Amino acid sequence: MKDVLVIGAARSGVAAAKLLHQHGYHVILTDMKVVDQKDELMEMGIEVYDQGHPDFLKEKDYDFIVKNPGIPYRAPLVAYFKEKGVPIYTEIETAGWFAPKFQYGAVTGTDGKTTITTLLYEMLKAKDDRAQAAGNIGIPLSEVVNGNEDQDLPVALELSNFQLLGIEKFHPHISVVSNLAPDHLDYMDSLEDYYRSKFRVYENETRDDYFIRNLDDPNVMHYAINIPCQVIDFSLTNPKANLRVEKGSVYLDDLRLFDVTDLKLVGSFNLANAMMAAAMAYHLGVDQPTIEEVVKTFKGVEHRIEYVDTWNGIRIYNDSKATNTHSAEAALSSFDGGVRLLAGGKDKGIDYTVLKKYDDRIAKCYSFGQIENVFHEIFSNVETCRTMENALDAALAQAKPGEVILLCPATSSFDQFKNYEVRGEIFKDLVRDRLAKKRQEQV
Repeated sequence: MKDVLVIGAARSGVAAAKLLHQHGYHVILTDMKVVDQKDELMEMGIEVYDQGHPDFLKEKDYDFIVKNPGIPYRAPLVAYFKEKGVPIYTEIETAGWFAPKFQYGAVTGTDGKTTITTLLYEMLKAKDDRAQAAGNIGIPLSEVVNGNEDQDLPVALELSNFQLLGIEKFHPHISVVSNLAPDHLDYMDSLEDYYRSKFRVYENETRDDYFIRNLDDPNVMHYAINIPCQVIDFSLTNPKANLRVEKGSVYLDDLRLFDVTDLKLVGSFNLANAMMAAAMAYHLGVDQPTIEEVVKTFKGVEHRIEYVDTWNGIRIYNDSKATNTHSAEAALSSFDGGVRLLAGGKDKGIDYTVLKKYDDRIAKCYSFGQIENVFHEIFSNVETCRTMENALDAALAQAKPGEVILLCPATSSFDQFKNYEVRGEIFKDLVRDRLAKKRQEQV
């Protein structure tokens, strides 16, 4: 029996432990925090050590390690086994071992991953109701694999660079790096390492597979080298690209996929996302009429420029998923002006000065969190508010009809919130609470 150590008992770690156990591995699971499912896992026969990593774990010999993607390789326990030369994978890699018939559309990049993955999933599901969405979108691939090992499921798979660092044989049928911009410099050793890690997505593809190359992104073009599969060139502006806009329609070579006006989402970046998803769906067997119908009905992704409500002519949007400046630029470019911007969060070590170009669109920035003081050097009109709640209250008090209140943090949430989803949900709850009171006052 092979011995495996799983480091990190978040949802993906627990799913990986269960799947490996089901396939005959002796699994030890360890976490620095309390493991909620400890009793259940131990009853299954999985060893669990929580609230710290016991030293004796280093004394055992393991066939390989499965690491939670969010744990850096420099973390002491991970670094110890890395130095010893023990193979270290993420659960994307190990899950793939047990599902040889799955057909993956793999999506990575700095921004747009969730929108592309979600739209791709909707297209796959419209053709085959067995289709799944998994990966960085919140559902571990191991959960999808467990019980479906013999199926030929189509899977829309969102991948972070953290997950890609831990692959060896993972093999999608079609993949894309949506774009590249500085991010995760609090985790990666360098920007170069971050960019290069994204392109592991196609390293195991063959001539029967596809990679969508974004001609409009100079960073993608610099790093997209030694591509082993067929290349689909994408561009919003280059008429010679395989995947392009021509006379108001989106084409993949000679095939019209959909009309630009079919897409209800705002921003050219969302058009790019829809084009990439459509091309991926087509190469995973979805026909053109189905692709077109899904594009027409797609309403977008939660927490990504998500409309929340309107009060006194003031529209309120939740863009909590803007966890870096590249994402924030995409959001700010979608509005012509009059933006009451709520920005701030954890310091990720990235350069925020790229947002200066949008200063004329910002009526006022309400900064909060660990980087609350950064924005005084970026925008002309800034108010420091400490918390997101304070920022919302100030914006609601000062906004004028016709303006927009936009939560667009431009960084991660981990200084004050568990994740960007929690931050977005709390923001929406705060908006609903405040507007309910204002409406009651008018009665």
